[in-house]
Amino acid sequence: MAKAGAERQKSSRGPSRRDSIVDRRLGLERRDTDEEAVGTNLERRRGPGRRRSDFLKAADEGEMTNEQFLFVMAIDVFKRVNGKTFPSWTDVLEVVRKLGYRKTMPSELNLSGRAEDWTERADAPSGVDMPASDSPSDTE
Repeated sequence: MAKAGAERQKSSRGPSRRDSIVDRRLGLERRDTDEEAVGTNLERRRGPGRRRSDFLKAADEGEMTNEQFLFVMAIDVFKRVNGKTFPSWTDVLEVVRKLGYRKTMPSELNLSGRAEDWTERADAPSGVDMPASDSPSDTE
């Protein structure tokens, strides 16, 4: 009788988690089932024959390039000046643009048409400090 109650309780919970777990003994990788990340050029997992770039290896080992150090310092100053422990992605983009980065090349990422790609002049203003009424599109 207790067994019948347990069976009824199990079926009322929905499908078992065990039915969706990939058994590693079969040689399947659960990470390979994420189809959205494949082909984006953002994959960082290493597999057989895939080595980390010197850019990533140096940072992982605590040895930063000048570019990485400048970025970390700029984010740190932004956080202190604005009293933010966790800057938003918009804040990070603001810092990147104020550091002088501009989108001058076509993207190397495959975002499956989710966002429009563009380029701009290398000497384009950051557009970060301008009030909305002073934006270049209003003056043209």
